[in-house]
Amino acid sequence: MKRVVFNRKGGVGKSTIVCNLAAIAAHRGRKVLVVDLDPQANTTSYLGHSGKDNVVGIAEFMESTISRNYRDFTSEDFIRKTRFENLSLISASAALVDMENKLEARHKIYKLRDFLDNLHEDYDEIYIDTPPALNFFTVSALIAADRCILPYDCDVFAREAMIDLTEELEEIIEDHNPDLLIEGVVVNQFMARAKLPQQAVEQLAKEKFKLLKPFISSSIKIKESHAQSMPLIYLAPRHKVTGQFIELYKALSRKRKPARKAAR
Repeated sequence: MKRVVFNRKGGVGKSTIVCNLAAIAAHRGRKVLVVDLDPQANTTSYLGHSGKDNVVGIAEFMESTISRNYRDFTSEDFIRKTRFENLSLISASAALVDMENKLEARHKIYKLRDFLDNLHEDYDEIYIDTPPALNFFTVSALIAADRCILPYDCDVFAREAMIDLTEELEEIIEDHNPDLLIEGVVVNQFMARAKLPQQAVEQLAKEKFKLLKPFISSSIKIKESHAQSMPLIYLAPRHKVTGQFIELYKALSRKRKPARKAAR
C-alpha cells in the first residue's frame, strides 16, 4: 500500500499526519517507508533527521534520473533508518526546488512510481508527504500512490479550495492513475467546543465529502512531538490525540471501497 497525503494549502498538517500514521504502523510491526517530497523537509525533521546533512535522499534520486550522478546507486542507497523500529525514510532537502523545472522538461513524471514499485515488496506500507502545491513532485506522488487522503484544517475559506482541488484530482486520476483511490478527508486541528470549526466541517459535509473519523483534535502535544522529533505513539502513547490517530489508522486499514471521484 502506497498512500499520499496532500493539500495545496500549507499548515494543514500533512507532515503530522504522514509521520503519525507511519509511526503507528511501524509500532504495530509493519515495515514502513516514509518518502518526503517537500523541500521544507518537515517530515524529515520530524523523524529525527535533517535535510541539510548531505545524506542522499529523494533529491539525489531525482537527480539520478537526469544526470549520471548517483546512477550506480541501488534503491536502498537512498533510504535511511530512523531511530524507530521498522520505520525508514527517504529524506527531502531544499535541492528539490532547483531541480523541478529540469525534471518537468525531461518528462520524468513517472520515475517516482517506478522507483517505489521496485521497493513495494520490501515494505508493508509506504507514506508520501507532498509540498503544499500541485506541482511536479505532488503529481509524481499521486501517480505513484494507491491511495490518497486530504487534510482539512477547519478553515471556512479552505472549503472552496478543497472543491477545486478534488476536481484537479479527478483529472489526474483519469489521465494518469485510474487506480488511485481517494479515501477521504482528515479533519485536523479540530476544536470540538468552538463554533467556527464545527461550521467549517458542516459545510464540507454538505458538499458530500467523505469525512474520515475520528477528527484529529488541536493540541499542544502535537507541537511538543514536533519539537522532540518523536511521533505521538512514542512520545505520549496514552494521549487523547494519539488515540485519535490510532483509531484513524484502524479505519484506514479496514477494507473499503472509497468513492472514485475524490471522496465526494
